[in-house]
Amino acid sequence: MLLNSFIDIFKLFLPLIVVCVCVGIVLGLGHWKLIRHPGNFGKKRQFSNQLIMLGLTLVSIVAIALALPVADSVRNQVVALIGLAISGVLAFSSSTIFANLMAGIMLRVTKPFYTGDFIQVADYFGRVSERGLLDTEIQSEQRELVAIPNTFLITNPVSVVRSSGTVVSTTLSLGYDIHHSRIESLLKQAAENAGLDEPFVQLIELGDYAVTYKINGMLAEVKSLLTARSNLRREVLDMLHGGGIEIVSPSFMNQRSVTDNGPVIPVKTISKPKPDESVVEELIFDKAEEAEQANKEKLLLLAALEELQLAKKSASDDDKVEIKERIEQAQLQLKALEQAPSESN
Repeated sequence: MLLNSFIDIFKLFLPLIVVCVCVGIVLGLGHWKLIRHPGNFGKKRQFSNQLIMLGLTLVSIVAIALALPVADSVRNQVVALIGLAISGVLAFSSSTIFANLMAGIMLRVTKPFYTGDFIQVADYFGRVSERGLLDTEIQSEQRELVAIPNTFLITNPVSVVRSSGTVVSTTLSLGYDIHHSRIESLLKQAAENAGLDEPFVQLIELGDYAVTYKINGMLAEVKSLLTARSNLRREVLDMLHGGGIEIVSPSFMNQRSVTDNGPVIPVKTISKPKPDESVVEELIFDKAEEAEQANKEKLLLLAALEELQLAKKSASDDDKVEIKERIEQAQLQLKALEQAPSESN
């Protein structure tokens, strides 16, 4: 009699025991693979791995509740209680977190920019150094790391500098006493001296006292954007001063107290060799540059792995051994890139 009772109780709790064992195995493997030993997932995906573990835990709780050896009405009440608890957590938690999470997923799908791109959103300008689920990190012109919430990026216009090239420009105002054709030729020459292609000049405004000019030129290598802007302004100064044109406002000309009434043009000094300014962007955007290079290496390794996998299917037995070694080597390199620290401040 006692044995039969034990068997009946065991049969009653057998589904619950099986579910608990399966849940334990799944959560244990998930924690080992995603949290303790992320492997190819990498440390950069730690937050997303934690979200996966949270989802597995919630599903496991619901599965255990459904396997409880109780009446259907009680089981429904337990499931409803779990749903109520989860809803309460979501309701009392900050809605901003989930809004940023959904915005991060949207940015991953639409891909308006990539790591290493120059972007401008509101008053923030810099290169993208990291893309997360909750925020996007950019490195500013002051080498500061600015974390911008993803909701801010999807609710404000984002200007992205195209990697294929961008237009570099600067504006200045000159008086009506100088013919525009002379100004245009000097400004175009300044743009060419600054290393810009296809320069062109626009007349932006005909003011009461001055004409506003804008000199533009195409920059092919966008990584040197800051240096190109500085070089263009420098060349504009040199060309206009060298051409005998002073860059001051008419109001200044009317109010100045100068004894000889001469033009306000600095005396040209002996020019020294210009320093290597290519290091400017490397110094300012170091983290963004490293992130972009790591992303490019990752994409190349993934493409190489795909080609090796295809080649392995049609290769001979001897070649398969060599291809397998190359695949393992590429996987190790990919794992090293994924696990590389993103750099501290």
